[in-house]
Amino acid sequence: MVNNQINYVEFKAIDLEEIKRFYTECFGWSFTDYGPTYTAFSNSGLEGGFEKTQEMITNGVLVVLYSENLEEIKKVIAMAGGQISKDIFSFPGGRRFHFLDPSGNELAIWSDKV
Repeated sequence: MVNNQINYVEFKAIDLEEIKRFYTECFGWSFTDYGPTYTAFSNSGLEGGFEKTQEMITNGVLVVLYSENLEEIKKVIAMAGGQISKDIFSFPGGRRFHFLDPSGNELAIWSDKV
């Protein structure tokens, strides 16, 4: 993994079984489920995942960057005018937070480091 570069892309999905069927049938992607609300994909050129949602999807893509130090990059983002939209939280495999850039685009940064 390379620090401060795009590492993962996350989409929203209403029906995870249907979305897995679609991308497997069309493109040969592979999936790994992480509970009932999340599935990760591989064999796509860039790793990513689908998060289950019941809400209407208007912007269903979340670009995820990697950083070795979440606390430090969070400070850098805030000092540069970014807005933290979801504070650091844990998930299977690591921790992450979300932020809004000056135009309102939401991105996330994750780390496997504690």
